[in-house]
Amino acid sequence: MDRSLAETTFIVVDLETTGWSPGSGAAITEIGAVKVCGGEILAEFQSLINPGSPIPELITGITGISDEMVLNSPWINEVMPMFLEFCGSPEESVLVAHNAPFDMSFLIAAAESTHNQWPQFPIIDTAYLARKLLTKDEVPNNKLGTLAAYYGTQSQPNHRALDDSRATVDVLHGLFERLGTFSVTTLGELIEF
Repeated sequence: MDRSLAETTFIVVDLETTGWSPGSGAAITEIGAVKVCGGEILAEFQSLINPGSPIPELITGITGISDEMVLNSPWINEVMPMFLEFCGSPEESVLVAHNAPFDMSFLIAAAESTHNQWPQFPIIDTAYLARKLLTKDEVPNNKLGTLAAYYGTQSQPNHRALDDSRATVDVLHGLFERLGTFSVTTLGELIEF
């Protein structure tokens, strides 16, 4: 945990789902992730996923992901092992998400349902970091779109997993610049922040 932030590999992940909670039967329809270290993009991961049930119209309206788009897509039991391989081990990677409890609840439920062991990754939530680092004078809220506009991200969030992950990478880097004023320079310091 004493690794410098510049030497830490971050897996910035975003999901699109059929609803708000895996406990209510909602499932993942898309995983997007960007692997970054030292400010450089190392790799990207993206997959549509057949959720095994119809996607509600409301969700299609938000994400643009339709039943037709996922009809011939792999199921989560095919995608989860590839995603976990992309992430690597908790000793080498840290997961990052905007509103991390939402994404992590779906990923952990998907791992359990597919009989994959969920690694105990350190987790960073950019929404939480933004609440701690930015004032209401700087941003009126901590939505990804608001933070993306504030930081002038190259990719605009659009409720598609890979684009939202790319925008979150830029937000994360902006937040890291602010962390320097709090003398947070290592992974351990960030986790305790």
